[in-house]
Amino acid sequence: METNTGRTGVSTVPSSETILEVKNLVKHFPITKGFIVQRQVGAVKAVDDVSFTIRRGETLGLVGESGCGKTTTGRVILRLMEPTSGEASFEGRNIFKLSKEELRRMRRDMQIIFQDPYSSLNPRMTVGDIIGEPLEIHNLARGKEKIRRVQELLEVVGLSPYHTNRYPHEFSGGQRQRIGIARALAVNPKLIICDEPISALDVSIQAQVLNLLEELQKEFGLTYLFIAHDLSVVKHISDRIAVMYLGRIVEIATADQLFENPQHPYTEALLSAVPIPDPGMRRERIILPGDVPSPVNPPKGCRFHTRCLYAQESCRVNDPALVDYWGNGHYVACPILPFKHQRSKAAVMTPAT
Repeated sequence: METNTGRTGVSTVPSSETILEVKNLVKHFPITKGFIVQRQVGAVKAVDDVSFTIRRGETLGLVGESGCGKTTTGRVILRLMEPTSGEASFEGRNIFKLSKEELRRMRRDMQIIFQDPYSSLNPRMTVGDIIGEPLEIHNLARGKEKIRRVQELLEVVGLSPYHTNRYPHEFSGGQRQRIGIARALAVNPKLIICDEPISALDVSIQAQVLNLLEELQKEFGLTYLFIAHDLSVVKHISDRIAVMYLGRIVEIATADQLFENPQHPYTEALLSAVPIPDPGMRRERIILPGDVPSPVNPPKGCRFHTRCLYAQESCRVNDPALVDYWGNGHYVACPILPFKHQRSKAAVMTPAT
């Protein structure tokens, strides 16, 4: 495929080279009051001091319950939203300091697959126009060359070239998401932010789209930030997983480490809810007390202490940082749990009675 010449057959083993580095990312949405003269009376702290890195060729899963700030993090990195503060560097360049023209050029290397395939495609445009638009914007192809490359992209994502002249309403949800993937691939990106790309699809289609994303990563050497709330899906596709709660990352580890030995109590609770495919086994379910606090006024100290089963008085005062206690790349923002026990209750499976 010519749109990715020279990158086919790239190994999917993540390199040691960092392609994206996020430092102390903050995104607050102001709350204003007044009809004529508006004044800010507060802020929704959607993302509050988030830091992580992604290596080239890696898939980093970002998980957490609805409203924790996952999607906002992805959109701010792409500057679809402007940050309140912090840094995000792509291949060593600070994204937040780029001019409009520099950002437009960088958008060739950073793309997004949106969550809802029904609203992310313009119903008045044909599939050929939808996929071909980024080719024209970045002056990659026009006329017959654009048509040919659009047809190639459709074949790559499992659709037929004759779909070029059809409209989005003529396709199923899974097919529409494939069109969205083809649009993201059109400019030959290096990093793709997958914003819950399968959550709006039928279960039978989800596996097909996941397999397609993995095949594309192998073929074109792509790097993914995979945002989702389904931990079983994230484990399937991710090299490392970051767990987010109330605007903060509370644990980062490899997929195997996180599932075999979760260390943060929030991660414990999330994993305890993951179904086990073996009907003869069961996992001890951890029910968290209370509700998620408001991001307008998050708790002081550890943000999880109001629901934590292990909380101590120091948790209400001290705001824990992500620390690699064992030196193996397993970071956790909890100074208490890692030394209480080395194996999580949520990871222990017992025979069903």
